[in-house]
Amino acid sequence: MRKIYKVLLILLALVAIGIATVFAIYAFITKDAKLDEAKLTDYGRCITVCDSDGHEMTSASLSARRKSVKLADLNSYTVNAFIASEDRTFYKHNGLNYKRMIKALATNFTSHSFKQGASTISQQLIKNTHLTGDKTIKRKLNEIKLTRILERKYSKNDILEMYLNTIYFGHNCYGLESAAEFYFGTTADSLTLEQSATIVGLLTSPNNYSPFKNPEKCLEKRNIVLMCMKDCGYIDTETYEKAAASDLTAIKQVDGDGFSSYLAKVFDELDELSLGISSLNEIKVITYADARLQKYVDSIEGEHDKSVIITNKDGGVRAYRSDINGARRQPGSTIKPLLVYAPAIEEKLLCPDTKILDERINYNGYTPENHDKKFHGYISVTESLIKSYNVPAVKTLNALTIKKAGEYANKMHITLDNDEKNLSLALGGMKYGLSLEELCEKYRTFMNSGAYSNTKFIREIKLKNGKSIYNARKTSTSVFSEGTASLINDMLCRTIECGTAKKLGNFKFDVASKTGTCGNEKGNTDGYCIAYTSEDIIGVWLGDRNNTPSDITGGDCCVYAGEILRNMYRDSAPHAIEKNSGTEQICIDKEEYSENNRIIIADDCAPRLAVKTIKVLKDGYPKEKSSKFSVPTIKTPRIELKNNTVCIVLYHTEYYSYLVERKKQDSIVTIYDGKWTDKICDEITEGTYTYFVTPYYFDGQTKHIGKTVALPSVTSSGAHSPQENLPKITQKDWIFE
Repeated sequence: MRKIYKVLLILLALVAIGIATVFAIYAFITKDAKLDEAKLTDYGRCITVCDSDGHEMTSASLSARRKSVKLADLNSYTVNAFIASEDRTFYKHNGLNYKRMIKALATNFTSHSFKQGASTISQQLIKNTHLTGDKTIKRKLNEIKLTRILERKYSKNDILEMYLNTIYFGHNCYGLESAAEFYFGTTADSLTLEQSATIVGLLTSPNNYSPFKNPEKCLEKRNIVLMCMKDCGYIDTETYEKAAASDLTAIKQVDGDGFSSYLAKVFDELDELSLGISSLNEIKVITYADARLQKYVDSIEGEHDKSVIITNKDGGVRAYRSDINGARRQPGSTIKPLLVYAPAIEEKLLCPDTKILDERINYNGYTPENHDKKFHGYISVTESLIKSYNVPAVKTLNALTIKKAGEYANKMHITLDNDEKNLSLALGGMKYGLSLEELCEKYRTFMNSGAYSNTKFIREIKLKNGKSIYNARKTSTSVFSEGTASLINDMLCRTIECGTAKKLGNFKFDVASKTGTCGNEKGNTDGYCIAYTSEDIIGVWLGDRNNTPSDITGGDCCVYAGEILRNMYRDSAPHAIEKNSGTEQICIDKEEYSENNRIIIADDCAPRLAVKTIKVLKDGYPKEKSSKFSVPTIKTPRIELKNNTVCIVLYHTEYYSYLVERKKQDSIVTIYDGKWTDKICDEITEGTYTYFVTPYYFDGQTKHIGKTVALPSVTSSGAHSPQENLPKITQKDWIFE
């Protein structure tokens, strides 16, 4: 028995030592953790945004931009939405939910991560005001210590009120009042049940559940919050069902202190970077903004809503403006180079000079028309692209296949739904479309030799002490070969010369461009111009935010783009756009191309005037080669016999000479040897004759003999046929004077 007591005492001693050790370690690790009461009520975190030269664009100080709310002024369902979703036992625990902490600890242990935090509202307040976003044991222990101190010093209502005034809701909205104004244009004390649930739903991931970016996800998350409220008894079933069936009513508000579209995108990107910005007291964000250029873009006026983006070659945004909050729209014909012609060139289905028959087509009821309501016969890919004809684009996509186009779309981060995978995709028929920012991002692939890169507003982020916590990296993935990019660049440079982008104007440097227009029978809703040099790309969209039809076209967008280009390069000119790298020039048979619409390699000995030089993808030229001059071949001439005269009619050939021989019995006589003539005549006597025609081509050194053609034999009796239509001399009176 004494042994058992002794063992128990030892075990108890070990447990006590273990507990003491844990507390000692806890005390040592958290010895520097101090509750700063000023941080709980001082909302003075500051995000300073600078242009590319380091000059301050704005100071998004929370103390200046946000008013605090009083818990007593809020509707009960607003408060209950936070409690039900974030911390159901808030008023029961002492700041720490041990049951949730143990469950989270078990989850983290099995997953070998710190994904589960089990934070109460009190813990979140401490984390947001006192700690960084690091998921470490030390930070968690400091959080626990400070939370316990917080709970001893403040009432539950005080803690909840401070929490509501410091929590981050995305889009640079700190605190409930800021969020209510930004998302709904109202005050926090006027939020409806549905609006309250929407705002609470943002907390898990403001960027992912933003009603402006992912309305479907936002709606789903809002209804989850409503379900939590029903489960907690805060609302009944009828109220839940009515609220869950309602639409989202969020409308992004224009910032009252002059926040531009550029700055809004900066804060969106901050959210996406997931650097724990909301918990940092002061940071400096350095962007790619060109202050002069941004000021010019913001000053552009006109009768239509407009969006403009200018990025450098690496994707850094120099200027940005959007009257439609960066919404996605149908891209129209701007999609043709991206998902039709560039993929077709890359797959070696065609080259810029390939001819396509522009004709009326019907693919299972789909009958696209050209914008001019005409069909143009055989036209080159270049002409099809620069004049933006629709039928050749649809034909090309059909030959390429939707599946293959989808593979290239994926490489450029374009996700296609199943109902978008049809031939109307060639003309920009997309369910959700692309934003102007995304569209320029895809076109930048051609500027960068076929390499795709992301668009970036933020270049660097620094802490107050100057330490850099983020630097934008230059990353890219290959989509097209440099040869395909060069060929597309070459074609799009011609668009401003004789295509749909002529309104861009004349420049002394290379500018490539593509236009696009979307609309219906009532009018046009979207106009585009994408224009780029070797250094920058400009995107211009014109239209109406409510899709009201008008007479807007891509050509109208070119006028704005042209003005921007002249403003950008008023003091210097960019280098030439790359149009030859990865390509080669080949010589093709000119006659086959012009007469038969075929691209065939020219004969080695072809005369210069019979050759057409075209540019193709390196190693992407046709394999068939002409032998028209090395082995001349002709169509069988026509032979006629009349009054002992044989006439041989030769079909026209520009460069051939002919040897014509006559055979009677065993005797062969040459009757003609020389350049082409339309008819060769030969007087014969009685007998049967056979004629042989041999084409040949003389290149100045070598006589290339072609295939001899034997004509049908002719037989003459030697007698002349009676004259017909003799003059009626006997019926005339001849008078001599």
